[in-house]
Amino acid sequence: MGRGLLAFLAIFQSILFAAHFLVLDTWLNFWGVPPAIPLLAAKLGTTLLAVSFVVASLLSFRYWNAFTRNFYRLAAAWLGIVNFLFFAAIAVWITTGIKFAGGFAWRDKTIVAVWFGTALAAAVWGIINASLTRVNRITVRLPNLPEAWRGRKAAMISDLHLGHVRGAEFARSLVATIRQLRPEIVFLAGDLYDGAFADLDELAGPLRSLNAPLGNYFVAGNHEEMHNHQGHLRAAQGAGLRLLNNEKITVDGLQIVGVHHYDAARPERLSKVLERAAIDRLQPSVLIVHAPDQLAVAEKAGISLQLSGHTHRGQFFPWTWFTSLIYRQFVYGLQRFGDMLVYTSSGAGTWGPPLRVGSRPEIVLIHFE
Repeated sequence: MGRGLLAFLAIFQSILFAAHFLVLDTWLNFWGVPPAIPLLAAKLGTTLLAVSFVVASLLSFRYWNAFTRNFYRLAAAWLGIVNFLFFAAIAVWITTGIKFAGGFAWRDKTIVAVWFGTALAAAVWGIINASLTRVNRITVRLPNLPEAWRGRKAAMISDLHLGHVRGAEFARSLVATIRQLRPEIVFLAGDLYDGAFADLDELAGPLRSLNAPLGNYFVAGNHEEMHNHQGHLRAAQGAGLRLLNNEKITVDGLQIVGVHHYDAARPERLSKVLERAAIDRLQPSVLIVHAPDQLAVAEKAGISLQLSGHTHRGQFFPWTWFTSLIYRQFVYGLQRFGDMLVYTSSGAGTWGPPLRVGSRPEIVLIHFE
């Protein structure tokens, strides 16, 4: 384990300790310790919860078994819950300040109950919402689209994050929905896997049932490149996906270009890949890259439509706000960048906490007109 990773873990764990003990101290100050729970036990339990996600994450990069998967799921879910409890604790202190400043007769326990209850309700809804995959239908009109493509449908999915939280059953459910939609072609825009240690063939096995007549195409995301990059690509290929290794193919007059995340995220590398691809500007083209990072490079190369994921639309607050600051209008949905259309998907799965509040998981069905 390198020094950089150790430093990151130390900082991250310190933040988790601070958040957990703010929640505990807020509860103790405004509600008190239940008589049946000694103060020492409350602090010990808080400490164990604070370290649970880091410990589970480290185990997930070494082991693939029922205990590790269940431990990681519980720790990840708790991380999402404590995120909302943390902001609830801040809101309790702010509300108390307003109470004293305004001379309001609000009861402390009522303030705590309202804010902590709201936090728990948001977390529960987030878990439910993250498990309900929707189909988002969009229509695109590309210049000079060949007659063969008019009326055709393409399914796009990204960010499945198959691993310790979402496994083969999740992939099987997505495949069943896609088969019902009957697209002519399927695009998978990266982060098929979560990146931790896992049985990659088992997780991706259900994808063999994708039966799009024009093929199922895949590019790697950043999570496939965290470690064992080639192993992830081999497993995806073994599941029947056609890898687009920084290359262009032409299907019935539509140029389809796929660039893996490492190259797509760097403007000079993406520019060289697209230059080698020799994009015909008189014919429509679709670029599949994991993240909507280098839009100017793609638009300059003559791409008609870029399909990406990566952002998750933030998953839940405050990350919904941060991703909007970073990607602005391209954080989600169909947008225009110059002469190029851009669709950024919120993804089908989750990373870390299996929650979504302010975003929703989706399969994108693209109608070509």
